Amino acid sequence: MERVNETVVREFIFLSFSSVARLQQLLFVIFLLLYLFTLGINAIIISTILLDRALHIPMYFFLAILSCSEICYTFVIVPKMLVDLLAQRKTISFLGCAIQMFSFLFLGCSHSFLLAVMGYDRYVAICNPLRYSVLMGHGMCMGLVAAACACGFTVAQIITSLVFHLPFYSSNQLHHFFCDISPVLRLASHHNHFSQIVIFMLCTLVLAIPLLLILVSYVHIISAILQFPSTLGRYKAYSTCVSHLIIVTVHYGCASFIYLRPQSNYSSSQDALISVSYTIITPLFNPMIYSLRNKEFKSALCRIVRRTISLS
Repeated sequence: MERVNETVVREFIFLSFSSVARLQQLLFVIFLLLYLFTLGINAIIISTILLDRALHIPMYFFLAILSCSEICYTFVIVPKMLVDLLAQRKTISFLGCAIQMFSFLFLGCSHSFLLAVMGYDRYVAICNPLRYSVLMGHGMCMGLVAAACACGFTVAQIITSLVFHLPFYSSNQLHHFFCDISPVLRLASHHNHFSQIVIFMLCTLVLAIPLLLILVSYVHIISAILQFPSTLGRYKAYSTCVSHLIIVTVHYGCASFIYLRPQSNYSSSQDALISVSYTIITPLFNPMIYSLRNKEFKSALCRIVRRTISLS
């Protein structure tokens, strides 16, 4: 009877940038430039891999998938954020919030499993080079990507359903710039402890299982590299893994800080700052780290540029 006069939440209001109202136009310009640069860099990487036959190998196939994932991930969050920076009223519908949460969870979870797939690719390339083309054929690569997406879809579906089946009545003010799990959960009128435990366990598994697979891959990789007779061979093998390790460290560091903390340690300002880094900055630098450190990719890009100039 107490909830008869309470209004069911039909939209959420973002408050993340309300404390820096005077800087919102400047933030709009900065984030827009970063977003366009992210789209451009990832589009160049995908185009280069598609157009140069020398890059039609599993490692670059996964890099192209990673770039597609980064483009989609930023598209789910950044355009809405840019609109809100210029809008007086920063709202999103209840359904729109659920769709946004599902989309970024699907892409984020798939990203975690994709990093594990890329680690396995490096393991096969270094530990079983003679069987690499057999073990990492086109069908296997497509199957691994499909499995990563299927895991991401399943986890996103479960978490989104658990969150948005909770009752939302009183407050609709979201202290964030997109519909992340913790800020939305804090607005629920009734907290189901079972749902919270399931969500925490799923987030833990999504981070722990791929990370464990990556660690197992690199234990075998390091053991194999140490047995290489030449220093040059060890250096080449090591250099192919450094980029992947940097991306893994950044991804799991940010994700662990956001999703594996107790709710009592939640801070909206800290979360917003970390979220800006992994929704805008990380998608820009991840592919750049992979491509700019890679001589083979840079050579392919130069060939395509020269070919384009000669044709024009």
